[in-house]
Amino acid sequence: MLHRKKIYNPNTKEDVNERQIFGGNPTGIFELNKIKYQWAYNLWEVMLNNTWFPKEVDMTRDVTDYYKNLTEAEKTAYDKALSQLIFMDSLQTNNLIDNINPYITSPEINLILVRQSFEEALHSQSYAVMVDSISQNTDEIYELWRRDMMLKHKNDAIAKVYEELSKEPTETNFVKACFANQILEGIYFYSGFTYIYTLARSNKMLGSAQMIRFIQRDELTHLTLFKNLINTLKKERADLFTKELIDEVYSMFEQAVELEIAWGKYITQGSILGLTDAIIEQYIKYLADDRLTSVGLEKLYNVSNPIKWVDDFSRFNDQKTNFFEGTVTNYSKGSLNFDDF
Repeated sequence: MLHRKKIYNPNTKEDVNERQIFGGNPTGIFELNKIKYQWAYNLWEVMLNNTWFPKEVDMTRDVTDYYKNLTEAEKTAYDKALSQLIFMDSLQTNNLIDNINPYITSPEINLILVRQSFEEALHSQSYAVMVDSISQNTDEIYELWRRDMMLKHKNDAIAKVYEELSKEPTETNFVKACFANQILEGIYFYSGFTYIYTLARSNKMLGSAQMIRFIQRDELTHLTLFKNLINTLKKERADLFTKELIDEVYSMFEQAVELEIAWGKYITQGSILGLTDAIIEQYIKYLADDRLTSVGLEKLYNVSNPIKWVDDFSRFNDQKTNFFEGTVTNYSKGSLNFDDF
């Protein structure tokens, strides 16, 4: 069983080289002049440089688009996609602080998990700005999970693994929760993200797409965080990565792919130009393969990316022409070099 770390532990003599991701014996002091997991501190600095705020994004035009330029099918899909994104960032804000970080005994990793939780809360504010911009009755979107059983089914499935860790905090369940976080950050967000980018590609809901770009950039750092947690644990605690666990991880990915494909098809209903059922299915499978190989596991689907244009829509580059506004915008604070991790 895992035990929560002590907030203040003055009697320990743990050296920096003795630090562990979990199961360590830290003092509780953030001594950041001595670092064991350099990747964590590098990521902390990237996350700081990525700081942004929802009110930087102009949502004025989205109001007109939503009520005058979206079809009923597009509006319904937008509402459902937004409602599901709201759930996931709400879940993560609490999950990281209450369910993951209490067991982490490396201060540099504590640091980035606190930062991630802040960013998840910021995303919740972002969605509130989006909802307020387009909805005359915000409860319609915030309460949608109570009425839409497909949405509730997805939410329940996502929360299940986190609940296992909460009820039974074992080392194995912690590792499973790391994979669950990788799946959440790397698969479950993407039907919603891609749908909103598809609207923007048709010159609609550009403010929403810009907000999602900021959010997705954060999610990529979160994905990097859990990829590195998993890969570090594979080196330090190889005993935990049994065949039984790996088989369960593959099953988790298969279930996530099935769930996300079903969700993507459900919100688009085959009526969104440029986002067919076949494209959604292939894209989600491509993402799953990418996430698996990043932690040293085998691909399940062996498919290519069918919508490479999404990468261009989501990417921030220094001194790049903003494709939404046609103006030059400096996004230097948004750079993320994955080679550093």
